[in-house]
Order: sequence, then structure tokens, then C-alpha cells
Amino acid sequence: MASKARPRTERSGRDFIARHGETVFNAAGRLQGDHAHTPLTRAGFAQADEMGAALRAELGARPKLTLWASPTGRALQTLAIIAEHLELDWHAARTDGRLVEIDLGEWGGRYYADVIAEVGPVVDRATGLLIPAPDGEDYAAIAARVGAWRDDTNDDPGDRLVIMHGISSRVLRGVMTGAPNLAGYDAPALGDLPQGSVVMIAGGVERIVHTGCGGTRA
Repeated sequence: MASKARPRTERSGRDFIARHGETVFNAAGRLQGDHAHTPLTRAGFAQADEMGAALRAELGARPKLTLWASPTGRALQTLAIIAEHLELDWHAARTDGRLVEIDLGEWGGRYYADVIAEVGPVVDRATGLLIPAPDGEDYAAIAARVGAWRDDTNDDPGDRLVIMHGISSRVLRGVMTGAPNLAGYDAPALGDLPQGSVVMIAGGVERIVHTGCGGTRA
């Protein structure tokens, strides 16, 4: 007889989900997607500083906080700065490839203007979401991977901080709050927030902790 999967219970801790700061690709108007190494600009470092200060005000020094991040350089740079504000050890952070940004296929790394000239709009004006590339990742796949990460880490004790990306964080936030699927996307996604923003989710309810001053390009 097949065993039944263990039912997932609500986490007792809070999840602080942050979007990394501005990168050189963002500043240049290039589609970034899941590129691994696109470093922060000086503006991006300043946005990470602001997030660190906001979280220090929220949590105090040396909070009991599990650190998670996408393995991309920009997420880890952002995490390092925030960890310094919180007086936490950056080396204690865990990474998971399921937290990366949307895979844009052959559009990845190209200039927005060039792709738009070839295929038309690449951002859905109604939702602010990137339109999936023909050979890229769709939103159901993003929801599946970030949802699997959530389920696999559900037993993390206490509060945690997750540094990730614009599109993938919108989907994770939708998954964590039980938001309905968006029409045409087969996945949930909460509202867009600028680079350098932090939200807190507890018991399926989201609260904005800090609204960044960066752009919205992914």
C-alpha cells in the first residue's frame, strides 16, 4: 500500500522576502533572467544598505534568522550587505537554485529594445510580468519550483530571510499567500515591487517592510 505524503503545516516563523538591488544589466536595459553573474551597481549597493537598515529597525541586532538566497552573484552581494547590518554571519547562508529568476531562453542577456523591435512588447502591461520567451520558462514552471522549495524547507525553525529576484519573488509571494492563479499564466503572482524592496509573510498574509527606490526591470 502506497504511503501518504505528510500534510504540510503552516510555518510558525515569518518569511522576509527581499528583491536584490539594481545590477549592471538593469542599468543597461538588458534582459537579465537567470544569468548568474550580473553584479550590483553603486545604486544597487545603496538599495541593499537601505534594506539592511530597514531590517535592522524591524528585527534588531543578531536576530535568530535563517538566511536563504538565490545562488546568483547579485543576490549574494545583496545578502552580504544586509547581513552586515544585522550582525549575522553571511557564511551561514544557504542557497538554492530554485530561487533563481525566470529563464528567458535566447532573450536572456539581450537588450530590451532589440528584443522588442523583433517580437513586440515583452512585458504584459496589465500585470507587469515578463512575457515568457518562446524557448524560456513559463510561470507554471516557476510556481512549481518555488513551491517545491517552500515545501522542502517548511520545517525551517523561526524567522528567515530570502534574497531573490523580481519575477520569481512575485510568484513565491503568490504561492505563500495562497493567491489565485492569474488569468493566462497558470500561476499566482503578487504585485510588482521595485528593486531593494522587502516584504514579510506570516500566516499567509503579506506586509511590506520596505519599498525600494530601484527600477522594476527583471
